[in-house]
Amino acid sequence: MSNKKRQPSLAQLRAFDAVAEHLHFRDAAAAIGMSQPALSGAVSALEEALGVTLLERTTRKVLLSPAGERLAVRTKAVLAEVGALLEEAEAVRAPFTGALRLGVIPTVAPYLLPAVLRLVHDRYPDLDLQVHEEQTASLLEGLTSGRLDLLLLAVPLGVPGVSELPLFDEDFVLVTPLDHRLGGREGLARSVLRELKLLLLDEGHCLRDQALDICREAGRADVPATTTAAGLSTLVQLVAGGLGVTLLPRTAVRVETSRSSQLLTASFADPAPTRRVALAMRTGAARAAEYEELAVALREAMADLPVRTVHD
Repeated sequence: MSNKKRQPSLAQLRAFDAVAEHLHFRDAAAAIGMSQPALSGAVSALEEALGVTLLERTTRKVLLSPAGERLAVRTKAVLAEVGALLEEAEAVRAPFTGALRLGVIPTVAPYLLPAVLRLVHDRYPDLDLQVHEEQTASLLEGLTSGRLDLLLLAVPLGVPGVSELPLFDEDFVLVTPLDHRLGGREGLARSVLRELKLLLLDEGHCLRDQALDICREAGRADVPATTTAAGLSTLVQLVAGGLGVTLLPRTAVRVETSRSSQLLTASFADPAPTRRVALAMRTGAARAAEYEELAVALREAMADLPVRTVHD
């Protein structure tokens, strides 16, 4: 073999990446739709091209060699860059086509998705929108790892490498049982939150953290209530049953309070507690211009909602 080593091919890199991930030839071959002999041959060819041993093969299992451990990281980065290149080429060639994997938090999804889906259907019919409802931490992991393309969630996030495209601000309202002394009132002072039995969502929901922040701003030091719920629908039913009160973002009020006749809402005096909802993308994303255009379109589409649109 000459001193000038051959360039590895993308097929060889993909084969090695699959083996490094699965540590099993059959599983790796199945994952990338390649026959096992072809996969083994591709990895061997890559080892020859690079002049290093990447795998330690035994009869029972496959292990990465020390060189393989190091080069597996680099291989994944190269393949990610190739993916970004193809994605950018597709975006330039035909914006708003192909797949868009949108992550949405549970306290936004039921109330905003109708407007999002209607907009995509009417304005971007060639866009293959794929929706994933997850909590904030999982969505951010999906965005930074490349599993998701764009997020719709409450901000600020304060995450390096993630850019936010603000859509709107919305007020929180107090939801109470029918016979509660504050039910139906307007212009409430935030200080009322110091004494109320406030029901919250489970740990992990950003809306729980926002509610706790609002309580702290009102001068309350403790975690309000031990009773929690996995979703806003359950939370509102607990309020209807007389177990306490809760805070709902305005976009959720009509959907959630229409399910029971045992509820009233009360509003806060200005400035009311609020949350900001935005799109979030990887900073420098290949499709950034598309996402910015989508943000503009979404602000228009949400004009009928009880929110205040925010412009960059």
